[in-house]
Amino acid sequence: MDTPHSFADAAISPHAAIEIRRRQLTSQVIRRALAQPEQVLPVRAGRVVLHLRFSDGVPKKDYLLRVFVDTHSAPPVVVTLYRTSKIEKYWSTK
Repeated sequence: MDTPHSFADAAISPHAAIEIRRRQLTSQVIRRALAQPEQVLPVRAGRVVLHLRFSDGVPKKDYLLRVFVDTHSAPPVVVTLYRTSKIEKYWSTK
């Protein structure tokens, strides 16, 4: 999806920072999701969700990182994020 917003410089909200630590997400995978999301889907006016598939852990397991970004501000703001193994549930095929 083409988007007028650049997410690579997005700010991290205090809530998102807590979730990053709590969910033990690496800054590498978060930066990759912001710089090169595989999908950018609208949630509502002024908010999108970025999707990135990645593998993590031993043994390797596939996950989907979902990053919710408010786009009304400059720079955009990451409001929350999480990883899920239910890739098929959230991945858009449209």
